Amino acid sequence: MASYNKVILMGNLTRDPEKRYTESGTCIVTMGVAVNRRVKRQNEWTEEANFFDIVVFGNQAENCAKYLAKGRPVLVDGELQQRRWEGQDGQKRSKVEVVANQVTFLGSGGGGGGGGSYGGGGGSDEPPPLDDDDIPF
Repeated sequence: MASYNKVILMGNLTRDPEKRYTESGTCIVTMGVAVNRRVKRQNEWTEEANFFDIVVFGNQAENCAKYLAKGRPVLVDGELQQRRWEGQDGQKRSKVEVVANQVTFLGSGGGGGGGGSYGGGGGSDEPPPLDDDDIPF
């Protein structure tokens, strides 16, 4: 049976993008996106935020690090990926992230520049750094 894994999120960055490089020089950026959803409680509509971790690779990652900043609205098209590791305390851990295939910059401001579309170290509770074998291409 065929599988399908696609995620589209539109929201605001919760922090400045964090840039690092693999041993072979591939740029990796991680960033958080908050996506609001409307919920009706006691006959009153309110907004609740959901928070997602985004991972971006290559030239697209370089552009995200250069032009994006906390608060900037973005549209992320990607797929879910689960990473598993063993923490320093010996406990097995896992984390689900969105691996971006395309990040579209919305609005203006943040780290400068206009809009545009670019395709293409932790403790025991943090996942280990990505290496070249983890890159999905």
